[in-house]
Amino acid sequence: MSTDHAETTDTSTDGGGGAGHAQIGVTGLAVMGRNLARNLARHGFRVAVHNRTTAKAEALVDEFGDEGDFTLARSLEDLVHSLERPRRIIVMVKAGEGTDAVIDELVPLLDEGDVVADAGNAHWRDTARRHDALAEKGIRFAGVGVSGGEVGALEGPSIMPGCDGNTYAEIGPFLEVISAHVDDEPCCTLIGPDGAGHFVKMVHNGIEYSDMQLIAETYDLMRHVFGLEPSAVADTFREWNGTELESYLVEITAEVLSHTDADTGRPFVDVVRDAAEQKGTGRWTVQTALDLGVPVTGIAEATMARAVSGDTARRAAVREALGGEAAPGVGVTVTTDDLRQALYAAKVVSYAQGLDMVRDGSAEHGWDVELADLPRIWRDGCIIRARLLSDITEALEEHADAPSLLATPAFAAAVGERLPALRRVVTAAVAAGLPAPVFSSVLAYVDALRAERLPAALVQGLRDYFGAHTYERTDREGSFHTLWAEDRSEVDG
Repeated sequence: MSTDHAETTDTSTDGGGGAGHAQIGVTGLAVMGRNLARNLARHGFRVAVHNRTTAKAEALVDEFGDEGDFTLARSLEDLVHSLERPRRIIVMVKAGEGTDAVIDELVPLLDEGDVVADAGNAHWRDTARRHDALAEKGIRFAGVGVSGGEVGALEGPSIMPGCDGNTYAEIGPFLEVISAHVDDEPCCTLIGPDGAGHFVKMVHNGIEYSDMQLIAETYDLMRHVFGLEPSAVADTFREWNGTELESYLVEITAEVLSHTDADTGRPFVDVVRDAAEQKGTGRWTVQTALDLGVPVTGIAEATMARAVSGDTARRAAVREALGGEAAPGVGVTVTTDDLRQALYAAKVVSYAQGLDMVRDGSAEHGWDVELADLPRIWRDGCIIRARLLSDITEALEEHADAPSLLATPAFAAAVGERLPALRRVVTAAVAAGLPAPVFSSVLAYVDALRAERLPAALVQGLRDYFGAHTYERTDREGSFHTLWAEDRSEVDG
């Protein structure tokens, strides 16, 4: 963006003493904050930068000052004073108490109509709380989900802002310009009010968990059923990245698997501990899904897989008690093409579950999220960017009333024709004694959706037997209870 374009966003007025030079401020200059500030400056915006440890702000200006117009603020008071009215401040500090502390320190320095945007990885409920608290003081607040890692923050992330339209009019033009772009469209749009942006970012991360676990399970099958070395598996993923599986995660999987450890000469993946960590967004997604009653089985199993991997002491004890890994099964035929088809089908189901969660969350909280906007702004900049997102966008636009992505004609056909391959992959994993929790759960989920009747009828009968919880019938309306301990006659529930 040119400086001339930047000037058109200048909404400062001559009224109100102390109006400064900078158009937008960033406080919190760890890697993400620093790169976001640089991104803003590179696009011609006048940026004030602040960090609690002033040396970080000084280092940014010293090292990258030639990238744009920076103003160094040595305190939050300086930051506020350096900004034009209404002030726009992006907070990029550790989520939780750290964010609250910065906001509490900022608020007394701000005036009615100023904008605070939290672009950290906040829990959406915290964002909704902060929105309400600041609104009482006349200060506008935005909860901004940002995905793309440190490279995305610098070169163009996917951005998911949650706020009202009035607030978005102030902060949105900045965010849209610095976001990734596809066909000249920004990978940024107003998601909805208060916590909607961080809610969507949370679900995005949940899909990311599922996607990564599916890739890991695919690698495990190629390694232990096909007997391929990591470099050969890398070649397969590299080839797949030229197909419908094209995505950032598939691309970097090939890079990681082809990397050799400099110290040992062994494949890098063989010298890394098999204990995956998590920062909480997957767990938040599952907890929130349970509150909403939305089945996100792939995301849940991916989150639990990380928990299992990290429970190394228990794993060792059970391995010793039960014996080592099972040998590959006999008589189960599965091909590389089966894996490709199964991975695509499972990825689609993961996106479908995440989108279902956003749909139901939006309805529950009155956010009015436009579902097709999400795959559109995820097409570039974010971790789950993938070729299939353009197809998902099209399907949701054409069939906005479909209850699930899996009920749209294009994806019903795409998943349906790949179900036999998915079934063979799950069977092969079971026969080989290899854990494939997300592949297995995705298949079970699809089979459950397709079933004309589920065994939940028996579950309802059992609940009524021991707890008089009642049940409904298929042949007439109402709620009923059987007198199990008496004559087993049926009464109204």
